[in-house]
Formats: sequence, C-alpha cells, structure tokens
Amino acid sequence: MTYADVQHRIWSNALSNYLRTFVGIVVGLVTFRLLYQSLPKESFGFWSLLWSVFGYGILLDFGFGFAAQKRVAELSVSKDWPQLSRVLSTILFFYLGIALVLAGVVTLGSHQLIRLFDVTPANHDDFRIAMIVFFAAIGLAFPLGIFPEILRGQQRISLANNITTTAMLMRLGVIAWAVYAGWSFLSIMITALFFALVPDLVCAAFALKHMPEVRLRPRLFSRSVMRETMAFSIFAYISTATNIILGKTDQLMLGATLSVSAIALYQAGAKVAEVFSQFTKQLQDTLSPAAAHLHATGDHASVRDLLRRGTRWSALIATPLYIFCAFGMEHLLRLLTGEAQISHETFLVSQVLLFWFYTTTLTHSVSKRIYMMTGHERRLMWLGIGEAVANLALSITLVLVFRNVVSVAVGSLIPTLYFGWFKLWPWMSRDIGISPLRLLREALLAPVLCSLPAVLILAIAPHFPPLQGGLLLTTILPGGLAATVTVGALWQAALKSEERLAIRRRFFKPKATKPLAAVEANYATS
Repeated sequence: MTYADVQHRIWSNALSNYLRTFVGIVVGLVTFRLLYQSLPKESFGFWSLLWSVFGYGILLDFGFGFAAQKRVAELSVSKDWPQLSRVLSTILFFYLGIALVLAGVVTLGSHQLIRLFDVTPANHDDFRIAMIVFFAAIGLAFPLGIFPEILRGQQRISLANNITTTAMLMRLGVIAWAVYAGWSFLSIMITALFFALVPDLVCAAFALKHMPEVRLRPRLFSRSVMRETMAFSIFAYISTATNIILGKTDQLMLGATLSVSAIALYQAGAKVAEVFSQFTKQLQDTLSPAAAHLHATGDHASVRDLLRRGTRWSALIATPLYIFCAFGMEHLLRLLTGEAQISHETFLVSQVLLFWFYTTTLTHSVSKRIYMMTGHERRLMWLGIGEAVANLALSITLVLVFRNVVSVAVGSLIPTLYFGWFKLWPWMSRDIGISPLRLLREALLAPVLCSLPAVLILAIAPHFPPLQGGLLLTTILPGGLAATVTVGALWQAALKSEERLAIRRRFFKPKATKPLAAVEANYATS
C-alpha cells in the first residue's frame, strides 16, 4: 500500500468518522436532555458518574487494545498470520480473565462502593444493582473491544463506524420509548449497555471474515507473546492511564469533595466541550493505523509529512468551531439543558473546558497518535505522567481551597497548556524540520484570519431583537451565516489549489482529465 493509498483511506475513514460523530452528537444531546429532564437529579448524577467510570475501564486494558491495533497493521504488511493468531488469542483470553475478576470484585464490594458516593438510603439498593450490572458490562467490553481495534488496524474504520452509527440510532429510539413509558433507572441503564456492546460482536464477524487465516483459540495463548506485546503495551497503557486522569478524574473528584449533585452541574458545563472534542478528533483517530503501516514499511518521510499535514488540518477544523462554540456558549447550554437561565458557574466551566479541549486538539491529538505508533512510546509515557500528576495535584488543591466546580476545570487546563506548547509542540517542529513559530503560523494563521468575519457576526448577533422562532432560530441563523462565511474564507484563503482540486474530485467525482489526474498524482506524492 503506497502513501497515496494510505492518504485515501485516511480521508475515507475520516469522513465516516464525521458522519458517525454527527449522529453521535445528535443522539448524545437528545439522550442527555431526555435523561436530564426525566431523571431525578441524584439518579442523573449517578448515571453520569457511572459512565465517567466507564472511561476508567480502559485502565484494565493494560495497553493491549492499542497493541492489537498496532500489531494488526504491522503483521498485515508481512502477512504473518500465525504470529497474528497468537497475538490476538493471547490478548483475547487475557481479557476474558480480567472480565471475570472485575465482575466478582465489584459484586462482593458493592455495598461499600455505594456508601462511598453518599447515596441516599432510598436509592441504595437500586443503585447497587445498577452498578453491578454496569461493571459486568465493562468486563464484557474488554474481550469484545478487541474486534473494533482489529478493524482499525486493517484501516477499515468506516465499517466499524457504520456499525456503531446504526447501534446509536437504535439506542436513541429505545431510550426515548423507555422514558415515555416510564421505565426504571435500571432498565434504561441495561438498554444503554446493550447497545454499547452489540456493535463489538458485529465487528467481530467482519474483522475475522477479512482475515480467514487468523485463528482465535485458547491453545494459542502464549506467555512469550504476552511478554513481547507488553514491551509496547506497558508504555501505551501508562500513556492511556494518564489520559484517563486528564479527562475523567474531575467527576470523581467532585463526587468525593463536594457532592454527586455537583457532578450534574459539571456535566452540564462540560457537554459542549465534549461535543467539540468528539467532532474535532475524528481526523486524528485515523492517523494511528496509518502511521503504524508507514512505520512498518520504513517510509519515515511519509510519517513526518503525516505529522505536518495532520497538525495543519486539525487547526483548520478546530479553530472556527472553537470560536463558534465560545461565542454561542450560553445559547448552546440553554438548548442542551432546556433551562431558561444558565448559572454563572456552569458558563465558566463550559468556557474553561472548551479552551482545554481546543488546545489539546492542537498540541496533543496528532502528535500522540503518530508518536505512539512509531517508536516514541517511552517518551510519551513520561510526558503523560508529568502532565497527569500536575493535573491531579493542581485540581485537588484548587477544589479544596475554593470549593467550587470551576477550580477543577482550571486545574486541568494549566498543565495541558504547559506540556502541550512547551514540550509537544517543539518536539513536532523539530521532527518536521521547521521552527515552532513557523509551524504555529502554518497551522493557525489562516484559520484564525478566516474566522474573524464570524467573530464579528457572532459578536453583534445578541444586540439584534429576538426572532419570533425563539431560541433555536436565534441561535441557528447567526451561526449558519457565520459558518457559511467562514467556510467560504477557508476554501479560498486557507486551502491550497491542489487540496481544492482533490476535494472536488472526492465529493463530485468528475471524469479525470489528464491535467487533473497529473495534479492529484503530484499532490499525493508531494
């Protein structure tokens, strides 16, 4: 597979990522509002707490999921199917053991865990059963989760996305009916978990069908393969664990230091930032298997080009969207929660977390995905540990001193700014072969300038009289105008002529003339 083929798959997978993300955003927002308005505040806070803990489940992954993706990408190049069978069988049956241990430990300690979160006595039993079911599902997610990773390693991300998108739409329909019919908290939880696990089973059928030579058998479990895989996975695991601390610790910290109700306030403020993060990381998610494939073939120049292009395109996508969200935050929060008035604390949390995710997109998202797959996992691990320790220490200190939700968000932002702009950004610029300032101009200057007309539109929009369509029309009309102007500016001023030709070719598919074909061939290999 040539670099041009890899680029084609990156964009095809990225487009499917955005389709899945758009559906996921709509489903997530509708589900959030349904549950926010229908569940009691304590039940909604416990729901949010459990799903934040779901992210911590990756801590028991030990980096093997990421290793599976990497090894599939590498061994598919050499077509070493016997070795790949041993690698995947070892990881799968190791995960099955983890699932059994996790389910047993949580079941035995369920009473103590529920008391830890200061749940009211009336909800003690229902929440305890929901927690046991939830952690049993987390256990199943380990062995089943290997199959989407296999599809990612095969660079068939679009297939995994289609499966996930279908499951999300079905989940929304069932949960909407459950809320309408007055189902219990436990029933709604089981429904959500079911639709979280079923896509992995479907992925398994497609992943194994594409590799008929690969076998998954208990007898293929190998201690030597385990040691070999752990040589990479231990660094991936520690890096992943630090990312969990960076992204998921805030809810637990608030529950332990303030209250479960404070988590609900934080979640309302964090939702816009989370949607922003989901939408801006889809291109980057396709880079890991591509980087692993190019690294396995020894094409280091293409890896550096991938790093440069990925950083530039991340800024092109994230910068305008950040500006839209920052200026329209209050309207977005009101649409999200359905509340007429948004508290000042919720507004501040949303702005701090939005900027946190934005700077992470620029400095962390591309570099970490590519470097993890190209032999730099040890250095990434130490940088991640440093950032996570600083994040945790600063957040704990600030929340204990100020006793508010905003302090936790600020404690997450400050270390990310330091490690992103003073550690990762200079590292990327050295590898690319340009100065940090030139990389900054190359990545950020065009999207910032192209977004200035949108800033003006969004700044003056609140001073006009409200439209008769209400909040929705008042938000969508100026946002749509600003987006149209920005897209036009980016198209004319930020994209290169070769990129515009390639985009026209991809979306409109005209018959290729010789000059156009020659331009695209030169662009693919440049």
